[in-house]
Amino acid sequence: MPRPAPEPYWNTNVARHRGILRAVPEGCGDALDVGCGDGLLAWKLAGRAQRVTGIDTSPEMLARARELAGVGHPDLPGLPDLTFLEGDFLTAELPASGYDFVCSVTTIHHMDFEAALTRMRDLLRPGGTLVVVGLARDGSLAERAATIAAAPLVRTTKVLRRAGGPEGMPVADPRMSYGQVRAAARHLLPGMRYRRHVLRRYSLTWKKPDTPST
Repeated sequence: MPRPAPEPYWNTNVARHRGILRAVPEGCGDALDVGCGDGLLAWKLAGRAQRVTGIDTSPEMLARARELAGVGHPDLPGLPDLTFLEGDFLTAELPASGYDFVCSVTTIHHMDFEAALTRMRDLLRPGGTLVVVGLARDGSLAERAATIAAAPLVRTTKVLRRAGGPEGMPVADPRMSYGQVRAAARHLLPGMRYRRHVLRRYSLTWKKPDTPST
């Protein structure tokens, strides 16, 4: 019996999934989703990587993720290479051998930004790719102006797409501004690509060098 596709829903986090999936390297062996929530992105990653691990601190969200993956379901074939861990990403025991792809969606503002980004970077294998989608606050007049200008489009898009999602997702207000995020990421990830998206998200994309810099 084939695995059914999950019940579709859309929100401003799901809007970034397509770009994240495009960034998965060809022949990806191991992928890590930091702050996997209900497991929707991890489920999608399972079609691009040989093995996918999702980690989250919320037992409620992880229960939904395991249900989505068919873990323990008597009538559905589970995804044997899709696993979920409950724990704090900053302290959890994760394979020292690392991952070919690491991603995180609107989770890093729940943690110490530099510590989390450093650990994501260090868990990547040489040549691996990191994608972080995050939230930030307006820290300048220019950033505030961009938010105000995009507001009508954001509202309209949410209405037209019937934005929704799983209840009970942990929330937190971002402490860092867009400018602070960009500066810190450039320091930790030389050569990374930063983008601010219309739907109130930013993204960081970085490929780890194949060989250590000297």
